[in-house]
Amino acid sequence: MLQIYGRSTSYNVQKVLWLADELSLDYQHIPAGGEHGDLDTPEFLAMNPGGRIPVIVDGTTSIWETHAILRYLAAQYGNDHFQRDTPAAQSLIDRWIDWSLSELEPAFFSGIFWGYYRTPEMQRDQSAISKALKRCEQLYQRLDDQLSQQPWFSGNTLGLADIPAGTTLYRYFEMDGIERPDLPSVRRWYQQLQARPAYQQQVMRPFGELKGRLAY
Repeated sequence: MLQIYGRSTSYNVQKVLWLADELSLDYQHIPAGGEHGDLDTPEFLAMNPGGRIPVIVDGTTSIWETHAILRYLAAQYGNDHFQRDTPAAQSLIDRWIDWSLSELEPAFFSGIFWGYYRTPEMQRDQSAISKALKRCEQLYQRLDDQLSQQPWFSGNTLGLADIPAGTTLYRYFEMDGIERPDLPSVRRWYQQLQARPAYQQQVMRPFGELKGRLAY
């Protein structure tokens, strides 16, 4: 049976669990990291020498790095919604996956979710937060422009590109205390995601206990 290691409150673990549910995979979720610990044990380091989550074990294969895991699951178990049939078609998905990792997620998670939400008020760098909010506004507008042309970020159906960017939306829209631009296409997409049982189960997890708390 496929094993997925990581705490369910981790944004990156949520991506993997969401995709596994969308693919209707039979898997065992093994909590690790944060209050669960175990990341520095010899057994875990044998699977991922970096001691980070998520990690999956599929038979004799161990895989770490979140987006490598997503691509593996899509290639191994996905239908044509999650694994495209030509390199050119797949590149359309891959470029947005990498855009989410290199641009959207750092701006939102490092700049806003950690810089604002998880940092105690007296320790916040307001200048850095303002810059991060401005950058997020630009990036979510780019996302909105793309979604104005198609129903899903991946195209006509939910696909792999929807997973990384879509996982940001619950925290982005449900977080209090920040201003957000008018994003009609992103909000429509978010409503579509909220209607999916896998998204409800794996991504829409309360996070209020993390406010002002830097420790895992």
